[in-house]
Amino acid sequence: MEWMRSDYVMTDDRERVDADFVIDALRGSYWAAARDEARIRRTLETSTCFSVLEGERQVAFARVVGDGAAFAWIADVIVDPGHRGRGLGKWMMETLLDHPCCDVDVLLLATRDAQGLYARYGFREVANCMRLDRVRQDRPAG
Repeated sequence: MEWMRSDYVMTDDRERVDADFVIDALRGSYWAAARDEARIRRTLETSTCFSVLEGERQVAFARVVGDGAAFAWIADVIVDPGHRGRGLGKWMMETLLDHPCCDVDVLLLATRDAQGLYARYGFREVANCMRLDRVRQDRPAG
């Protein structure tokens, strides 16, 4: 699918993902800075990916992981610093929430700094949530 807004195009066509943009952007994030390139590339192959393009240049990205029926997780929502403040994050969220991959019983995301953005779309903090941060000893960090 493809959506247009001003000078931007958003697509869920995995073939149009600029993996180099995603790798560089995620390495600059607090949540995925240590994720290695091979792992990032694997996430692109196993997720529903949303790319925002200005012309042919990718400027934003988000992905959804899920089973297509009961559960989905919105992850790696990121906008190039030069394109922030233009409503691209809001546009991505509105588009994702209307997309079939998010038509599920439970839709989650995690953030430590954008609660205000996500609250406007109905997300709320969950108390008593557990998390496992698994560190694999068989691969180097970063």
